[in-house]
Amino acid sequence: MTVVALEQIDVVAGEVAANRDLAVARAAAAFQAGADLVVLPELAVSGYVVDPALARTVAEPLDGLSLAAFTRVAGRAGLVVYGFCERDGDDLFNTVVAVDGEGPVLHYRKLHLFDREKGVYTPGDLGLPVRETPYGVLGLCVCYDLRFVEVLRALSLQGADLVIAPAAWVAGFDRTVPAAGATRHVDSVLAQANLDQVAVVAVSQVAGSSHGGPATLGGSVACDAYGEVLAGPLSRTAADAALVEIDIAAVRAARVRGPAIRPREDRRTDVYSLNYRGEPW
Repeated sequence: MTVVALEQIDVVAGEVAANRDLAVARAAAAFQAGADLVVLPELAVSGYVVDPALARTVAEPLDGLSLAAFTRVAGRAGLVVYGFCERDGDDLFNTVVAVDGEGPVLHYRKLHLFDREKGVYTPGDLGLPVRETPYGVLGLCVCYDLRFVEVLRALSLQGADLVIAPAAWVAGFDRTVPAAGATRHVDSVLAQANLDQVAVVAVSQVAGSSHGGPATLGGSVACDAYGEVLAGPLSRTAADAALVEIDIAAVRAARVRGPAIRPREDRRTDVYSLNYRGEPW
């Protein structure tokens, strides 16, 4: 079993030190409670920054203060996944990193920029990496990436058991957004987890528009490879948390649904394929 902590935090756009301190404290408490893997939201350190000038102020390099802080808290306890505004030369990226006590394990830059993000960040250039870890084969994506079915399919075909999707879910994609309970974001996660036979943990910020950016919707969720909910949706209006056990062996077993029901083998690659980095899958 892999024990995953969903740490849905209330962050303030631009308040880097306070946000980082909060995230580190929540991660430390989650490890103390037995977590192997702590998941924080998209742009957890910077807040959901979509103002170009503010983004330049809060950006940091991959090897900046945040990496040092989360590497320390991970120590020998496990992995921390967090989002931050990354500066690389003149470019800013909406970045997520998984770190252990030695440093980065996975480094991902958001491929699909949403709405006002396009005026701030450079589209990701690191592809969709996966990595074998003590907690299964992990893959990363971010928020709006989940609206593109090729993303989870590409990660699953590369062998991901568990996809971690930090988020800052906001309104704008769906016609309606309910005031409570699951949003369409959650519906998308559950359906794709089942269709791609991967477990998914999606952890969003939750914050009001008075915090300096668009209101983020909370509703973090974890599900197994059948799309069955394991935790959440968490609060839509307040900071929240959950600990969930994910059985990686059961995730792998879910790739076979019956003697003659094997979704990955049943794909008609003679008719269609997913082209990832120039290679057909």
